[in-house]
Amino acid sequence: MREAVGSFVGWPSDLIFPDAETPTRPTHKAGKGISRRIESVASLKEVPGRKLKKAGNDIPPTTSGTKSQIMMRLEKMVDESDIMHGAIRSIDFDEGVFGAAHFEIIAKEDMQQLFEHDELGIAVIHTYIWYMYVTLMRGTELCNRFNFVAASRINATLITKNPTSVKNDLVDRFMAAGDNTTPSLYFLPFNSGNGGHWVLVAMDLSRLIVYYLDSLSGDWSKYLSMKKTVDAAIIKFRSKKNYRNRKDITWIRVQCPQQNNSVDCGFFVLRFMRDIIALNRIDIPKMYFEEYKSYSRAHLDEMKDELCQFIVDQRII
Repeated sequence: MREAVGSFVGWPSDLIFPDAETPTRPTHKAGKGISRRIESVASLKEVPGRKLKKAGNDIPPTTSGTKSQIMMRLEKMVDESDIMHGAIRSIDFDEGVFGAAHFEIIAKEDMQQLFEHDELGIAVIHTYIWYMYVTLMRGTELCNRFNFVAASRINATLITKNPTSVKNDLVDRFMAAGDNTTPSLYFLPFNSGNGGHWVLVAMDLSRLIVYYLDSLSGDWSKYLSMKKTVDAAIIKFRSKKNYRNRKDITWIRVQCPQQNNSVDCGFFVLRFMRDIIALNRIDIPKMYFEEYKSYSRAHLDEMKDELCQFIVDQRII
């Protein structure tokens, strides 16, 4: 499936119905806006100088467990769009998000994950990362302190299939961000495979520290192949840069907030990244941050509203 992304599938022209609002081909370069396409689916503290934009400043906040006005507005937009009939949207991200050109496919099921508070897939994870990049980081010093690794390039399924390729992809991501001699973090939202569990791996290449944040009990021993791949990528990157490996790589299991159900792991991973960036902290305390010892449903609903507002503002639907 990974190799099929971006390929062309012929479709009879008499079954294509373009209109003025939704061109059939992308009209913007990466980083310049949204490329909107109709395609057939056969299967499918605040940061200095930048504050988090509240979702819908003119919209009353939602109470936990209920849908906000911005979510209901977006849900109505989706219901009235061709997405409900199998169309998709292809979104071009800023190159700075993942260090290279990247596009994401948004379909009906992705929107439903937001509306129904369901398990999150890669598309929603990546789109919220793009939101954080645009809202918190772009044009600020934070771009030199925080970086993202695409979950679609490094996950348990791909490591099992071809660990060497995954390792090289991770090295390429490190190389794209500069010399990495000053403390910075690379965020890797890691999935256990086949729509499984999400954890966050945050890598500090200059200090040879890897933070492991899991909203369920346990540590990286559950994903030894992932740890081996990450360690090998860091060592290879430092070798290519002629950096001396002064010490072994240290993994730290952070005592982060824990989920109390079977669906929130993706939301927690996004919230971990959001809080670390908003607090502008490279060093993650082993006992996590005093400000966020636990997450309520309201913390997760806040992120959903932010993403709904962002999707509306970017005219993705």
